[in-house]
Amino acid sequence: MQRRQFLMALAAGYGLLPGSAAAVDFAPVLAGRRLVFPDDFGAHPDFRTEWWYATGWLKRQDGRPLGFQITFFRVRTGIGESSASRFAPRQIMLAHAAIADPQLGRLRHGERAARVGFGHAGFTLGRSEVWIGDWRFAQQGDRYQASVRGEDFAYDLALQAAASPLLNGRDGFSTKAPDPRHASYYYSRPQLAVSGSVSLDGRAEAVTGHAWLDHEWSSELLPDGAQGWDWVGINLRDGGALMAFRLRDTSGNKLWAAASLRSTGKIDQIYKPDAVDFSPLRRWRSPRTGINYPVAWRLKIGDREFELNPLFDDQELDSRRSVGTVYWEGAIGVSENATPVGEGYLELAGYGEKIKVG
Repeated sequence: MQRRQFLMALAAGYGLLPGSAAAVDFAPVLAGRRLVFPDDFGAHPDFRTEWWYATGWLKRQDGRPLGFQITFFRVRTGIGESSASRFAPRQIMLAHAAIADPQLGRLRHGERAARVGFGHAGFTLGRSEVWIGDWRFAQQGDRYQASVRGEDFAYDLALQAAASPLLNGRDGFSTKAPDPRHASYYYSRPQLAVSGSVSLDGRAEAVTGHAWLDHEWSSELLPDGAQGWDWVGINLRDGGALMAFRLRDTSGNKLWAAASLRSTGKIDQIYKPDAVDFSPLRRWRSPRTGINYPVAWRLKIGDREFELNPLFDDQELDSRRSVGTVYWEGAIGVSENATPVGEGYLELAGYGEKIKVG
């Protein structure tokens, strides 16, 4: 959800942060601007950062579960915008993909980065279509196709939407702090029906499942004092959906929070910071990085209380080869009143070093 910091860390690695290029007027995020579809399914290259993020639970042929994740990031660098050269790195694409495999006990993960151009990497206006080489996430109407080839995994998955987008915040204007400058345009597409194939270590098999899609874009960094964040997207078994996040300060306290709840047969409900509470229940320490993550949670949204538990503990994602950070991102099961009510994905960032930008 707060992936703009990953993008700015990437930009820092390429020497593309503000100050390394002429001043650029990035498009602002403004309250009152309503999202319009299908236009807003596509890329918004005038903004500094943008990402398409799909996660989900898959069922193998023998019934065992897998988690999957794919994220495409776009960053407008501010470099070479007045240059006529096709080699100028005006836009950069980055992609992460992973399979959460309980049998393996850790993530299978791959990542790519490339400048936009020459057909190798790019994006499309008016519909969701982003790619780097043979990695692609593409939309046709209410159907999305995700194709990834990693070293020890691959997948080709069709994600079918059956409902309109869930607009987070005020009609898609999602604030990240009391100051409305710190905001993004943000919508989700929960309850995507999934079908396709997954290949693990060269062995392909058919899978089915359900997924969640986030699409978010902005030009602002996170507020001062933000150490990291916790985010969750949940497909509820009754057909509903829940998105929640909080920003944390260096002491682990809440700086800001929000949530969106879709209930079957009801109007989507948006929750303000005082109605959202994340409380850790159990922690896991990575044997590789030593980072101590709270992998199980109690999540309170208004008068409802959920318990989040990981599909397995070691879902740490090491992206130091690209954006230079390590975080936890994985499949979770969700219960309410001790009864399973859904599945989703949890993201925990900033539990090691603070992500440095600027």
